[in-house]
Amino acid sequence: MYNAQPNGQGSAPPITAPPGVGKPGGGDYIITLRDFFEVLHRQRWIILLVAVTLMFAVVGFSLAQAPTYQASSKILIGQERGITETPNEVVGLQQVTRTMVEGVKSRPVAKAVIQRLNLGVTSQDFLKNLSAEQIAETQYIQVDYRDSSPERAQEVTNTVGSVFAEQVSEVSPSANAITATVWEQADPPEQPVSPKPVLNGFLALVLGLMLGVGLAFLLEYLSDSWRSPEEAEQTMGVPTFAMIPAFKVPGGKGNRGN
Repeated sequence: MYNAQPNGQGSAPPITAPPGVGKPGGGDYIITLRDFFEVLHRQRWIILLVAVTLMFAVVGFSLAQAPTYQASSKILIGQERGITETPNEVVGLQQVTRTMVEGVKSRPVAKAVIQRLNLGVTSQDFLKNLSAEQIAETQYIQVDYRDSSPERAQEVTNTVGSVFAEQVSEVSPSANAITATVWEQADPPEQPVSPKPVLNGFLALVLGLMLGVGLAFLLEYLSDSWRSPEEAEQTMGVPTFAMIPAFKVPGGKGNRGN
């Protein structure tokens, strides 16, 4: 609208920019799938640098850690009189087995094993490396122990089974007593369970790619330049009529003016 002034001159109203103009802060610019891949292409070196740096850092950290070995054994929970005769008794023993799992991981077992093997560790530290769980819908308990020495891991695991079996027989001496028998002895583990540099490196690479993509789009968001005529047209809200291509003026002595 044109406003008349007392001196006869007019003044045009202020020009306001359409919504979304300016970067960062523009909210009307729509990123298409093509724009997405163009950003990835422009920032590919940033993405690769972040991913590769994180991968090598994690692999190096994994290789610097001491290897940990895990030995496993199996304990069978049964009854003194032998094999159960009815399904109800089997189900009952499976329920008892769940209770026995907590007994394997108890302090009395830990203290007895530490004393027998003269390990020189506290019960709390010992139990951190010991785990036990019922094998689903069976009367077996799997016992695992982790240690930096494969031989010690095997010895501790087998001793846990023996000590637990002895303690169960002491507290349940009747004819229908519950028994714990070491069904499968632990073998010395051949391969460490941790660290796993290959797996850790792969996961770090995936995470690094995700972080690199995020950083790439953050850099694009903070950039105040327009990358294409379409982006300028969407941001300004006006059509693009022409483009001035980038060119270089050829140099050399022959191009000097007289």
